[in-house]
Parts: sequence; structure tokens; C-alpha cells
Amino acid sequence: MKFVENSRRIALRSYSMWANYLGLAVLIAPEVIYGLSDIDTNPRLWWIIGIGLILFGIVGRLVSQGIARSPGIVALAALFLAMGQWFAAPPPPPVEHASKYSQAEFLAVAVPLIGEWEGLRLEAYQDIVGVWTVCYGETRGVRPGDRYSAAKCRALLAERVVEFQTGWHRYLTAETKGTRLSSHRDAAFTSLAYNVGISGAGKSTATRRLNAGNIAGACEAITWWNKAGQRVVRGLVRRRAAEYDLCMRGVV
Repeated sequence: MKFVENSRRIALRSYSMWANYLGLAVLIAPEVIYGLSDIDTNPRLWWIIGIGLILFGIVGRLVSQGIARSPGIVALAALFLAMGQWFAAPPPPPVEHASKYSQAEFLAVAVPLIGEWEGLRLEAYQDIVGVWTVCYGETRGVRPGDRYSAAKCRALLAERVVEFQTGWHRYLTAETKGTRLSSHRDAAFTSLAYNVGISGAGKSTATRRLNAGNIAGACEAITWWNKAGQRVVRGLVRRRAAEYDLCMRGVV
């Protein structure tokens, strides 16, 4: 029994059906892109395009059935137009208040931030892959039975934080380093690099937006790094939220 006459022909040739197919494909596109290339893209953009295509398919199908003037169709069309205008409208330009800061000021923000999320272990232990680890994830020269003081762990973390900061800064333009960083924003991005790797943070949309002068957009893109194993992780959501709040300091 067929639910619709000529269902196969409609499924293959109807523009409204193809709009629905494309809409569904667009909704899963960011996951596919991230899984294949580790490139993060804006999920909001994909969602808007996907829902827009699906709405277009629904409206198109109803139009082809001769009921385009019903109140429901008018409401769907109005919703689609509103979404398009909302997406097309440029965001208000951010007001940046970056100032010069010392390395000590940077570390005063970055070390507590990263330390809070990495967790402190004073005795050496083997991680899930068998590597001997201590303090805030330190592995260099760690041997079974090693025990460190909290002060020593904090000093080691500060050294590692500077390494990640230096590595991430290689991806920044001179203008970004001179005018778009504050100690808080630098700490937020360095925390991201410490968590996802220098290359991951440096090549991310967040860093590209920062170099382009889109400070608010760069801070927003930090929050996209909330997945592990293709799944959103609550702990990463909270960490990204803390980094976002620091990144947005001074942006109105």
C-alpha cells in the first residue's frame, strides 16, 4: 500500500523533497566536518541554513498542493524571512579595551584558570594510557613513586603555560598581539590551547576571528570546543564558558 500517489517520483524529482534532504544533510554537516578534519565550524550557521531549507521544502510542498494561502503557510513564510533577516543583520561592532600587561599579570590569571580544570595530583600516577603523570598533568621526567609539593606543581604548571602561550602566539598577527589581547583574553586562549593543543587552537575559527578583529566572535568560537569523542561533555561546556567570560572582559 502506498501512502502517496507516485511517491517514488516525488521523492526523486520534487524540489521540496530535495530541500528537505539538503536541510537534514546541513544539520549533520558540522559533525561530519569535525570528525573528518578536526575543523570547528559555527553550528548556529548550519542550524539556520538547515532549518531554512526544511521550511522551504514544507512550504514548497504545500504550495504545489494548492494551499499556499492558508494561515499556516503565511506563518511559516514569515518565520523563514525573519530568520534570514536575523542572520543577515550584522552584529554591533565590539568596543575593545585591551591594554598592555606583564607576564606576571597573565600568569596570575592563566595558572589558576588552567589548574582548576586540569586538577592537582601530588603523587605520580599512570594515566589511562599508562604514562606516569603528576601535578596538573605533567609527564616530563616523572617516575613511579615521585611526590611533588603543591608549590612545585604550581611552578611546573606556570612553565608549561608559558610554553603553550608562546606556541599559540605564533599564530597571531602583530596587530592582534599589540591591540587585541589582554591578560584575561590571553589566558582564555592559552587555556584552550592547553586543552586542545597549540595547533588546534592556533588554526581554529576563534583565532582566525581574533586576527580579523572580531573579538566577540572569537570568544564565541571558543565555546564550540565542547566535545570529546563526538559528544558534548558537560565539563568541557563549563570550561569553555569560563574561558568565554574571561575572553569577553573589556568587550562591550
